[in-house]
Amino acid sequence: MSPAEIKDLYKVLGVSENATKDEIDKAFRRLAIKYHPDRNKGNKRAEERFKEINEAHQILSDKEKRQQYDFMRKNPYGAMHGFGTEGFGMGPQGFKFNMEDLGNIFGGLGGLGDVFDFFTTSQRKSSRRGMSRPIRGEDIVISVAIPFRMAAEGGKNTITFSRTETCQSCSGTGAEPGSKTTKCPRCEGTGTILVSQGAFGVSRPCPDCIGTGTRITHPCRVCNGQGNVRTPRSITVKIPAGIKDGQKIRLRGEGEVGRNGGPNGDLFIQVNVERDAVLRREGDIIQSSADIDLATAMLGGKVNVETLQGNIALKIPPGTQSGTVFKIKGQGIRFTKGRVGDHHVTVKVRIPKNLNAEQRRLFEAFSASLR
Repeated sequence: MSPAEIKDLYKVLGVSENATKDEIDKAFRRLAIKYHPDRNKGNKRAEERFKEINEAHQILSDKEKRQQYDFMRKNPYGAMHGFGTEGFGMGPQGFKFNMEDLGNIFGGLGGLGDVFDFFTTSQRKSSRRGMSRPIRGEDIVISVAIPFRMAAEGGKNTITFSRTETCQSCSGTGAEPGSKTTKCPRCEGTGTILVSQGAFGVSRPCPDCIGTGTRITHPCRVCNGQGNVRTPRSITVKIPAGIKDGQKIRLRGEGEVGRNGGPNGDLFIQVNVERDAVLRREGDIIQSSADIDLATAMLGGKVNVETLQGNIALKIPPGTQSGTVFKIKGQGIRFTKGRVGDHHVTVKVRIPKNLNAEQRRLFEAFSASLR
């Protein structure tokens, strides 16, 4: 069983690994409604998806189980060598997962024989090789607000975020440059210890060296012996024309740094489009409104209209009614593949509220002439 088989429960629910419990619960409710068997009768895929969503929520909504699951994701080989018949048992508090939970996480445990065969020499060697196996970095999900016109027209936006990177001072060893590391005396450099648990011999990460097999006598002053540091990072992102509110941009390799030479994760940027004072978007159409006076509505004329491509004079024909929508072709969103959308303008006729005596007389005369 390899770390690649550990399910990403955060992806199952579609949330980031930093999601709050409320966000996890909200995502679960939304997906549970979508894939509920009552709404997808006879759909086996929806049934399996519903089961997967429920299993992920049971673990991530429990504070203790979530902490332990996060530990397993970051220490997959160490965690895999720390469970017995009652589930995981790492540290003095111990893991609280039962075997069903483990099945949910690892995607099916299979036969129990290979699970408990930790005390053989070949298993210990395999464990040590596995701990140095390249591991892909985690994905990062962030949100960024962009102006309405940038979303419609495209552009560039500089964003700043942070990610965990290898400490440059100690090159990821966790030891102060110039100092030496020694073999852990408790596990004799293997990174694991054998513990008797009932009728089984259980291999667990060494608590003294946390599974590394080495002991640091002088921790790196930059990373405090962790081997990595949280580093701010700024990048310029190309915003494609026509991107919609809530859409995500994926930047490969800009996520968390991989371990043991593994590839970096990806960065997902969720775009939140700000409102514009004049323009709004409905589907692929740009919408706006324009006020005209009564004389222009009756006799015709022109009104100034603001579009993405600049101001234009919109011709108003005589007898235009309030609420009439005018279609301006080619003045909307310029999509990345060369397609140009339209702009729709809704006119609203301003009716005078207060008339003086002479104006009232003239309007009454005009009204009488229409009869």
